[in-house]
Amino acid sequence: MNQLKSLNRLVSQRGIFMSASQFSSELGSGAGKGGGGGGTIREAGGSFGKREAAAEEQYFRKLQADQLHQLKDHMSDEISFHEDQIKRHQEALEKAKKSFADLEKAKK
Repeated sequence: MNQLKSLNRLVSQRGIFMSASQFSSELGSGAGKGGGGGGTIREAGGSFGKREAAAEEQYFRKLQADQLHQLKDHMSDEISFHEDQIKRHQEALEKAKKSFADLEKAKK
C-alpha cells in the first residue's frame, strides 16, 4: 500500500518534468513566454539570469533522474512480487490437480 502511495505521488508530480527551456527562447533571457515572470533575477536577464536558469535546469534534471530511479525500483519490486504470486499460485494449482487425480484413482 505504501508503494502504491509513493507511485501515485510520483505520477502526480509528472508536471515537474517540464523544463524551463519550454518557457523562454533562451535560458535566463527574461520573462517566460507564458506571460508569467520567472522571478526578479530571471526577469532582469543577463549573466545572473542565465546562471539562475542553469541552476534551475540542473535541479530539475536531477529531480527527474531521482524520480525515474525511484519509479524503476518500485516497478522492479512490483514485478518480483507478482512473479512470487504466480509461483505460489502454480504450486497451489499443481497440488489441487494432484489431489483431484488421487480422488479419481480412489474412485475406480
